[in-house]
Amino acid sequence: MKRFGLHILLVLGFVFLTLPAEAKKEKKEEAPKASVYHYLNIFSETFKRAKTDYVEEVPEQKLIEYAINGMLSSLDPHSSYLNEEMFKEMQEQTKGEFGGLGIEVTMDNGWIKIISPIDDTPAHKAGLKAGDYITHIDGTAVLGQTLTEAVDKMRGRIGTKVKLTIRRKGQDAFDVTLERAVVRIRSVRSEDKGNVGYIRISAFSETTTNDVKKAVEKAQKEHKDDLAGFVLDLRNNPGGLLDQAVSVTDLFLDEGEIVSTRPRRPEEIQRYSATKGDITKNIPIVVLINEGSASAAEIVAGALQDHKRAVVVGTRSFGKGSVQTVIPVSSGIGAIRLTTARYYTPSGRSIQAKGIEPDIVIPPAHVEYFEGRFDDFAEASLPNALAKQDEKDNAKDKDKKSKKAVKGKKGKEPDPFDEKEKEKKIEDYQLDRAIDIVRAMGIYNSK
Repeated sequence: MKRFGLHILLVLGFVFLTLPAEAKKEKKEEAPKASVYHYLNIFSETFKRAKTDYVEEVPEQKLIEYAINGMLSSLDPHSSYLNEEMFKEMQEQTKGEFGGLGIEVTMDNGWIKIISPIDDTPAHKAGLKAGDYITHIDGTAVLGQTLTEAVDKMRGRIGTKVKLTIRRKGQDAFDVTLERAVVRIRSVRSEDKGNVGYIRISAFSETTTNDVKKAVEKAQKEHKDDLAGFVLDLRNNPGGLLDQAVSVTDLFLDEGEIVSTRPRRPEEIQRYSATKGDITKNIPIVVLINEGSASAAEIVAGALQDHKRAVVVGTRSFGKGSVQTVIPVSSGIGAIRLTTARYYTPSGRSIQAKGIEPDIVIPPAHVEYFEGRFDDFAEASLPNALAKQDEKDNAKDKDKKSKKAVKGKKGKEPDPFDEKEKEKKIEDYQLDRAIDIVRAMGIYNSK
């Protein structure tokens, strides 16, 4: 989304007078604070200067958009202004179809960082990963560009190509050429894994709950007597609609709170609770998460974990525990996306900048696991990220707690762009272990 900054330089002149100490104190106490109108005057003057004296002519509308984005993006990484085109695109995304490369991105210290690729999109098929940095677009460095400018360069006509330069931890920079396509989000996929139902949720769109329900019913029909349980795969799920996260979670709970949203005013706290009826009839569930699981995905994982309805496995999630409200502006040709609340799990845990810690840590086996890897790529590492709720004085948590790390076999990571490597079947170690856990839980519960 758009990230613009409005830089205003104020030069203040001070005249120092020789006064008795008491007089100085009195003078200091009487000095009025600059009013909001004073700063609005400064803004107006800056706007006029930029309009008339900037080296190139810039449309007034653009200057205003830049100013609004400067204000909102300075608050946190997820607040921004959506012009008419971007507002329309956001609405299309929630309906499950839009054009582009299929990556969720954010700005990180001037660079474009991938939060997660979306399943079966050009970015996903090219092997891009959560935590990758995009350093160049068609040979032009992204450093110094706004997020919107960079995203605009990645957009284009369907069928045209764009070359991205990627930096990945532990590897040299490499280029990948993607062909722009209509991105159709199939948010739910299901597969029969023996006597375990596997349900992959790649995003939370308008049809997700119905699709998950159908996948559960299909598995129950095919395994009337021997269904051991389900694996819900939320890896690299960037989130989506809150109501869909709530209703998906509700499918697997009989009662209790699912999530609460807590804004600035206590009287506006909202709590979402489960309704009677676990469609799986309380059989074992394992939820798979990783550093690309964010927002709505973390709500589902956190709720099922707190209610001890599921075992959460994988690696710590992204930690986006803030709520964005899209508010159409009075003109009707755009909207403000503003962070208005924080998410809390049923036990009262804030997801923000912490993420969901899995019950069982299972890192991917086919890449070397770096201790501290997920501190480098998480909500807490984003510029202007909201602080953890339990931090004193709203200071960012700098305490890097030691983490248990299981190192995989050392060696060169498979090249996702090597055609020979693509032909090799890479074992999904995390999924295989999740299936083992479901089966073990089923055996234990049957005794």
